[in-house]
Amino acid sequence: MHIIKLNAIDSTNSYLKKLCTTEPVSDYTAVIAENQTQGRGQMGTIWNSESSKNLTFSVFKELSDFQFEAPFYISMVVALSLLKTIDALSIPRLSVKWPNDILSADKKICGVLIENVIKQNAIKASIIGIGINVNQITFENLPQASSLKSISGKEYDLNELTIAIINNLKDYFLLLKGKKYIELKKEYETHLFRKNKPSTFKDVEGVMFSGFIKSVSDIGYLQVLLEDNILKEFNLKEITLLY
Repeated sequence: MHIIKLNAIDSTNSYLKKLCTTEPVSDYTAVIAENQTQGRGQMGTIWNSESSKNLTFSVFKELSDFQFEAPFYISMVVALSLLKTIDALSIPRLSVKWPNDILSADKKICGVLIENVIKQNAIKASIIGIGINVNQITFENLPQASSLKSISGKEYDLNELTIAIINNLKDYFLLLKGKKYIELKKEYETHLFRKNKPSTFKDVEGVMFSGFIKSVSDIGYLQVLLEDNILKEFNLKEITLLY
């Protein structure tokens, strides 16, 4: 695997996207930054990370020879790869907060931003941005954030963690290439945060409502059981799961 290490960069995703436009990039090339000044999360959120304490990196995945049932399976693969990596560190009570945040109990320890490269209406590659709170132990004004060290009390080697994640990505992408859609979706849904538990949500207009998370659709919509036994689907822009 090809790993590019940078002292500081605005965004590893942006760096890797630019690199793809100027030269050929090999599969699973990773760009790691000790300090990411403008890290991005889902829906335009900012990923704040203390320099040299955490893992902020992006991985290039070539997908030209993949045939997708739906692009959301990329998100499932990434989430499952991270779960497997972090579970091996004996971090307890892991789950996936839809679509792909990784939690320990109800604390966020990992965020993901996937940006697909589309040509001729087909996904040719993905830039997979990953931010993991590793050795940072204070999170000012972020009450729902935690880290591997905060949970376990142990210090972690960032290089070893990177290699483990990339190896697990390779394993899960092989399953995706083999069209193991049912197996991947089943494993993903097994780890869904608050699945089958009474939960509170907020819609785009700020209205709160209750429901039970049941599953996700193949295209990645969250399926929530509402009052009167109505199963409704929501996309990422339509709903927020409140803690």
